[in-house]
Amino acid sequence: MIRNFKRSFAILGVVAATSATLVACGDSGNEEGTTTEGGDNGAVATDGLSGTAGELVGEGASSQKNAMEFFGQQYSANVDGASLAYTSSGSGSGRKNFIAGQVDFAGSDSPLSDDQVEPAKERCEGNDAWHLPFVIGPVAIAYNLEGVDEINLSVDSVVKIFKGEITNWNDEQIASENEGVELPDQEIGVVYRSDESGTSDNFQKFLAAASEGAWETEGQQFPREVGEGAEGSGGVSTQVSNVPGGITYVEAGYADQQGLGIANIDFGAGPTELSKETVGAALDALEFTSEGHDMVVDADALFSQNQEGSYPLILTTYEIVCSAGYDEETKNQVKDFLSVALDSQNETLEGLGFIPVEGTHAERLKEAVDAIA
Repeated sequence: MIRNFKRSFAILGVVAATSATLVACGDSGNEEGTTTEGGDNGAVATDGLSGTAGELVGEGASSQKNAMEFFGQQYSANVDGASLAYTSSGSGSGRKNFIAGQVDFAGSDSPLSDDQVEPAKERCEGNDAWHLPFVIGPVAIAYNLEGVDEINLSVDSVVKIFKGEITNWNDEQIASENEGVELPDQEIGVVYRSDESGTSDNFQKFLAAASEGAWETEGQQFPREVGEGAEGSGGVSTQVSNVPGGITYVEAGYADQQGLGIANIDFGAGPTELSKETVGAALDALEFTSEGHDMVVDADALFSQNQEGSYPLILTTYEIVCSAGYDEETKNQVKDFLSVALDSQNETLEGLGFIPVEGTHAERLKEAVDAIA
C-alpha cells in the first residue's frame, strides 16, 4: 500500500505489473484514446451486474486515464463481451461530447458550467445529469532539480513561480523556506497545460483560494505568459523531465512515472508531504455544493483548507452521467461499469497514484449508481 507517493512508482512493483497487463489488453500508451479490453486479471467479482455485453464509450479528463484503463480491464473481466473505450481528450471535450450524445459518460475534473446544465438535461431526455466524484487524484507540484531530493514551497512561492515573479531556484524566498538545502543557481522552467483542462481549472481555483486572491485568473485555459505549454498530463510530466529546473502541476501518478520530485507544500500549518494520510485528511473534510446523488465538491472550501497534516490540492474527478434517460442497454452498461469501478478501489489503484474511495463516500457513490434509472 502506498504511504508516500514520492518514488512510489519505483517502490511498488504493482504499478509496472498493472501497466504491463493493461498494455496486453489494449494500447494504454495512446494519450489520444484507449480501448481497454480484458481477460481475467484476478478481478474481484462484482455482484448484481446485468451482464450486458458491448462497448461503453467515455471521454474526458486525462488525469484519470490510468484509472479508467484499470477499471476498464476489471469491467471486461467481470462482464463477458463488455469493454470500455475511453478517450483522454481533456475535461472540456468530454463534457461537450457527452452533451452532444456522442459518448455515454464524461470524465471531468470540473463540473458542468452553468450554461451546460440545461443542454445536459436535454441530452438526458429531460433528466438531470449527475456528477459522481469517482477518481480521487492528488495534484503534485512536480519538479526536475538535480541534487535536490526534497523541497518545501509555500503557497505564496507557488503563486509567484507560476506568475513569473520568482524565476530562479535559489531565490531568497525559496531559500528561506529551505534552510540547509543547497539550491542551485538555475532558472525555473514553468510548464503548463496547453489544452483546455480541468486540472488547470482546479489548480487555478486552488491558487486563488489558498492565496486569498493573490492569483487572479481562472478557468480551464492556463495563462500563457509564463513558461511553455504541453498537452495532457502525460505531456507536461514528460516535458518537465526533459527540462532541467522544470516545474509543473500534475497528478501524482504522472510525476511518479517520470521520476520527478514532488514538493512539500505549506498550506499555512507548515510544509506538508503528499501522502495517502494527508490526502485522506483533506477528504475527511470534503463538502458539497449540491444535494442528493449529484455531488459537486465545494472547491473553495476544499482548497482553502489549512489544517495541520492535510493536503487539499486534490482533483475529485467526476464521472458525469445521466440520472435517467439512457436506453436500457446503455443504462445497464453504465451501471455495471461504475459498480465494478467501486469494487476496484484497491491497492492496485493506489499504486497508480490515486486514493481509493472508502467509507461514507463509497457508500454514497454506490447509492447514486443504484439510483440511475
